Amino acid sequence: MGSPLRVLHVVVNMNRGGAETLIMNLYRNIDRSKVQFDFLTCKEGIFDSEIIAMGGKVHRIPYITEIGHKGYIQELNKFFKTNSEYKIIHAHMDKMSGLVLRSARKANVPIRIAHSHNTKSEGGFVSKLYKWNAGRSIKPNATHRYACSHAAAKWLYGDGITNTLILKNGIEPDKFQYTHLAREHIRSELKIENEALVLGHVGRFSHQKNHLFLLDIFASISNEVPNAVLILAGDGPLKAKIIEKAERLNIADKVKLVGVREDINLLLQAFDIFVFPSLHEGLPVTLIEAQGAGLPCVISNTITKEVDMKVGLVHYLSINDQTSWLTTISNLAQDNKSRTISKNALSQNGYDIRKTAVLTETSYLALGREVI
Repeated sequence: MGSPLRVLHVVVNMNRGGAETLIMNLYRNIDRSKVQFDFLTCKEGIFDSEIIAMGGKVHRIPYITEIGHKGYIQELNKFFKTNSEYKIIHAHMDKMSGLVLRSARKANVPIRIAHSHNTKSEGGFVSKLYKWNAGRSIKPNATHRYACSHAAAKWLYGDGITNTLILKNGIEPDKFQYTHLAREHIRSELKIENEALVLGHVGRFSHQKNHLFLLDIFASISNEVPNAVLILAGDGPLKAKIIEKAERLNIADKVKLVGVREDINLLLQAFDIFVFPSLHEGLPVTLIEAQGAGLPCVISNTITKEVDMKVGLVHYLSINDQTSWLTTISNLAQDNKSRTISKNALSQNGYDIRKTAVLTETSYLALGREVI
């Protein structure tokens, strides 16, 4: 048997974000004797050591924020020229993928995949303008287009889903199934009493995730339910603002920031309600995970309906109506529904990573045969 086909994934870093989690879920479930993943990153990530343990390589160049536009383009050009063995690159940087794909084309990389994981760019006016301009390079330089949802495809590619492979953000169902033992263990670790009402959120501390709105909601809930606790898993630029607002609302002792965790499948067991008021999303894998754990999910109505696995757990609400959030959460808090969901729910809706991995592997191998 020959060497595996090596696919280069391009990301900023391999920390636990939606795109990165999907890539790692795929990586763990593909046949690595046939397809191997390598990574071009700009910063260290928590998954780096696991990648290396599975036989992957982690390359690193400085990011645009460190060396500017011209410096970043030079680094990309130099990388692709020096590492000419890569025949397939898979860029996961949304609009910024345009710069990567352009450099890859310049270096004659034959297969250049753009992958949309979002429905909006982050940042202020100048940042968004820069990303929009970078995004203009996707269409002329990508040979193939992937997206996590129809909405994400339409946002990045403009003309909807024509010639776009929808690769759903699958998970490993067995890892997320609810167990009371895990719930008790995590609550004990976090010093949370068994009777407490636990609201939870998993996501980067950024404007997109709307944590400040979530704190307002939780402050009102904790007035009604004195033993309520809010768990926030993640990290990011708004951490200081989140801490400051929690203190201002006098809820700091009830808000637990648990950092970036690798045991999200276990952490979810300790939650009672998953709260997710994002301003925009592509297709958040964390919502698939939450449903896999049987959690009721109260989420903003800006998120694609494709995320709902139709097992009665997702409640869409407007972030312009705080009252509806309070009412829905209060009602769910009194509802003692079973946390067990059908084992087939994920698979039937296309969110079983084993099926996604087979689809991805087949796609890569077919592309690889094109360039032999």
